[in-house]
Order: sequence, then C-alpha cells, then structure tokens
Amino acid sequence: MRTARIGLVVAALAGTIALPLPLAAAPLAPAAKVAAPEETGLQTALFAGGCFWGIEAVFSHLRGVHSAVSGYHGGTVRNPSYEDVSDGRTGHAETVRVRYDPRLIRYDQLLRVFFSVGADPTLLNRQGPDVGTQYRSALIPLNETQRRVAQAYLAQLAQSGLWSGPIVTRIEPYRAFYPAEAYHQDFAAANPFHGYIRRWDAPKIEALKRLFPQFYKPAFTRG
Repeated sequence: MRTARIGLVVAALAGTIALPLPLAAAPLAPAAKVAAPEETGLQTALFAGGCFWGIEAVFSHLRGVHSAVSGYHGGTVRNPSYEDVSDGRTGHAETVRVRYDPRLIRYDQLLRVFFSVGADPTLLNRQGPDVGTQYRSALIPLNETQRRVAQAYLAQLAQSGLWSGPIVTRIEPYRAFYPAEAYHQDFAAANPFHGYIRRWDAPKIEALKRLFPQFYKPAFTRG
C-alpha cells in the first residue's frame, strides 16, 4: 500500500534505513536512431514506469503534451480501484496516458525522456522504493509505428552499454486503460511538499529541466 511506501520514505529521510537513489542520477538515454514518422494531429501513448505520480509529472512538464492521465493498464479486473491494483494480483500496471502533438515532440523523443528521467529500464517489477508487478516498466504501443519505434529503441538501449544490467522493460499489447481515482490526478502539482514527491519525483523534474531544456516547460499541464 502507498501508506507503507510513504513510511519507508520517512524512515529514509530520518536516516534509519537506506533506499536506492532517485532516478535523477541515471544515465542520459541516447537519441533514438529510428524516429517516429507520425501523422499530424494529437496522438496518444501509454507508459508504465512505477508510481504514476512521477511519470505523470514528467510528461506534464513537456512542451507538446496536452494531457497526462494516471491510470491502470491491462489486468483481469474491469474498472479496478487503487486497492485492487495495489496488491499486485490483478495484473494491472500503474500507467500514464499521454496526449501529445508530434509536431512539437515525437514518440521516440518521449521514449528518450521516459528512460532518462522517468523509469529505470533495468529494474524488474519495481521502481525506486516501490516493488510489485504493478510497478513494472512497460511500453504499450497503440499503433504499428509506435510498436516498431519502441522495439528499435529498446534494442538500442540494450546495445548502448549505458546501464550495468540488462534492459528488462517489455512491450505489452494494449488491453484496456482505466483512469485512476481523481485524487491521483495531478498529484505532484497538488502536493509539492508531500514526502514521497520531494524524495522521488521532484528530482525527476529537476533532471528533466537540466537534461531536456528544449522540451521542458515550467507550467504543469493538467490531466
């Protein structure tokens, strides 16, 4: 449960236990060799990369992103609640649905940002302090172009040698996306002093600002 996760963060801030470093210290992912030749008009993409609070926050600070919505993808339960997903038995992953303008930022560029400051592609069924299949990293292509670009990019990451471990992020077929409860939406923007946000997600936004000034925007795009 997220309350237990927050307890870990509090203990870490107090110095009583050690947790892994925030992803801001991770390698800068390479620019994609295969660019996404996308159609004009707003496009949609799905990204799973641990707690959706931080992933939503990252995408919400990108130029060209019109909305980022936290939710649940896949799984065996229709319209699941957070409690359903949190026990890891439904097969869902915390996922963010992104609506973006490819004239300003392409799918392959979203992938680069995602793996540079959003999710560690070498962690299996976990990100940061969060453990369980619901926190797996996955790409969910919604068309053939996204599938082809995602496959090529994961192969490129595996060949780059930038990470010490193997790339375990997987590509999953689209099943169904269910928006999360209202209190999860825009959580980082609404709760900037929350312990979890300060420890794990604020460093992602700082890294985004530093590494991708051409895409970063200070204003937060509401979902």
